[in-house]
Amino acid sequence: MRRPLRCTIAVAVALSVLAGACSADERNTGSGAGLDPASPAASGERGDGAEPAGTASLVGADITVASKDYDEQLVLGAISKLALQAAGADVTDRIGLGDTEAVRAALTGGEIDHYWEYTGVGWLVHLDRPAAITDDEEQWRRVKAADRANGVVWTDPAPFNNTYGIAFVEEAAGDLGNPRTLSDLGAVVDERPDRATLCVEREFGSRIDGLQGMEDAYGYEFPDDHVTTLDAGVVYSAAASRDPCNFSEVFTTDGRIAALGLRVLEDDRGYFPVYNAAPVFTEDVYREYGQALDALFDPIARALTQQAVTEMNKRVSSDGQSPEVVAQSFLVDNGLLPE
Repeated sequence: MRRPLRCTIAVAVALSVLAGACSADERNTGSGAGLDPASPAASGERGDGAEPAGTASLVGADITVASKDYDEQLVLGAISKLALQAAGADVTDRIGLGDTEAVRAALTGGEIDHYWEYTGVGWLVHLDRPAAITDDEEQWRRVKAADRANGVVWTDPAPFNNTYGIAFVEEAAGDLGNPRTLSDLGAVVDERPDRATLCVEREFGSRIDGLQGMEDAYGYEFPDDHVTTLDAGVVYSAAASRDPCNFSEVFTTDGRIAALGLRVLEDDRGYFPVYNAAPVFTEDVYREYGQALDALFDPIARALTQQAVTEMNKRVSSDGQSPEVVAQSFLVDNGLLPE
């Protein structure tokens, strides 16, 4: 029986460094889905017609920064906090505020001014569109245009794509029939049902772009008693230990995938949307400080390649470093903060 879908998500000197820190070529060095180097995000053109900000200052700005409550978002939040403080802003820290819905509600309710959101989440979850747009540039343009009506401003996105995946530990490949794709996973469900056990975190189990949509797209369904809901960080160790599940939902930029020897199944039907992260702001704060925010965040976004984000996630999730230490290292190494 079908499970019901439950609805639950410097100052001027420093800024002059920011404006030219990264080239369009650097923007597309990641291994994940990238944006067209001729796009506004790569060229510096603003989709809403605003001019480049150059060295505009954020001295005097009071900005509340938030993030969701998992490692990648904690790093992105820390990057924003440190960069804004270096540009002269007074920052209120709400990093780690909660899940997707909590952070979005805080933004639209005016409790916070900024966080990083993913284009696929914006389109499918916040804007409640029925299907993803497969072109990453077009998805960003569409979500940017539509969300303005909600008082939300999306600026240039990063090239990294943190989409969903299903993974298992490599050493179990033989026992599981050596699946390579999400289509192959259907054979495990049908032919080895006792091994078709799946661990998910709460959002994936209930969101429109999560488990039920994947099952519908691929034409199979895990038995209800074979699906276990765990905290987001635990699904990786669950897959590695095969306890309580052989398969787990993962985020594809998570450094624990390589560290734990996990194999991510290919999404051979292209079900999962593109999730390029972008800085989002309330319309009020962007109206007042938009040029300075563009000058600050566009080079940061360009530097967030698939490789860079995966490595930062590994340093936090597997190596035990703090998100703020990792964020500061990223900004300094990329010439986005003075040493």
